[in-house]
Amino acid sequence: MESKKRVLLKIFVSTLYLSAFTFGGGYVIVTLMKKKFVDEYHWIEEGEMLDLIAIAQSAPGAIAVNGAIVVGYKLAGIIGALTAIIATILPPFVIISLISVFYNAFRTNFIVSSMLEGMQAGVAAVIASVVFEMAGGVIHGKSPVSITIMILAFLASCILNINVVYIILVCGLLGVVRTLYAKRRAKQ
Repeated sequence: MESKKRVLLKIFVSTLYLSAFTFGGGYVIVTLMKKKFVDEYHWIEEGEMLDLIAIAQSAPGAIAVNGAIVVGYKLAGIIGALTAIIATILPPFVIISLISVFYNAFRTNFIVSSMLEGMQAGVAAVIASVVFEMAGGVIHGKSPVSITIMILAFLASCILNINVVYIILVCGLLGVVRTLYAKRRAKQ
């Protein structure tokens, strides 16, 4: 029982820390979650983390919260998911509450607006890093069909400007068809 309490405490502290000091949205926190739970704690394998991120990304809602839910659930069940949710939403809730009180002062403050502009460049670099790492994981560990789906999804989104919802639905359907086909083929 002590080890479960220790795991829950580590989940809480890690996700609270990541959420409190991560600027730039869900993709930034996803990279840091990977570094914490895969690289540092070795609680989750890299391929499994990619799968969990895909689930978090596909589900409705903020990817940071969805990522915390799936990682927390994977590590400690329902209580782990609840712990991760609370730790993930607490810092933004407090920060946004404080900002709303002082909104007029922040809105016109030159230093704050300059700092936020500078953070945009850093956020873009972190998001590019996430894309590079996730694409590398798909390319190195998956079949040519998965690589083709990834490339077609990218082209559909960036070149053809197809709504991402449709791309996710089609990719999910392709995943179901591939899984059913593989199961059917394994029975034969």
